[in-house]
Amino acid sequence: MNKKRILIVEDNMDTYELERFILEKNGYDTFLAVNGRDGVDAVRKQSPDLIIMDLSMPEMDGWTATSLIKKDKLISNIPLIVVTAHALPGDRQRALDAGCNEYVTKPMDLLDLVDTVNLWVYKGALM
Repeated sequence: MNKKRILIVEDNMDTYELERFILEKNGYDTFLAVNGRDGVDAVRKQSPDLIIMDLSMPEMDGWTATSLIKKDKLISNIPLIVVTAHALPGDRQRALDAGCNEYVTKPMDLLDLVDTVNLWVYKGALM
């Protein structure tokens, strides 16, 4: 059975390494894009099973990248989980309106992140 592939779009290497470590320990392959523009390109070229998207990044933020991914019929069905420090009132709804499937705030419980990924990878496989 092939490992499911997860694109992590994150400009903070410490956060990326934590997410990468826990996901790979739980049987996933991961790869990185360091900004929203590279993230959108990576989704189009690599077609991952799931995307984890930060919101505050250089060149193109996660709000815009999420919206572009979800408007593209070829990649819009890929589950997208926002993992962000944005926790102000309205931020969650704004991310959902942009098209994300799930919204997780930092600091996050890494095991909860794995549970959320497992749920959406399975759901995505059924879509």
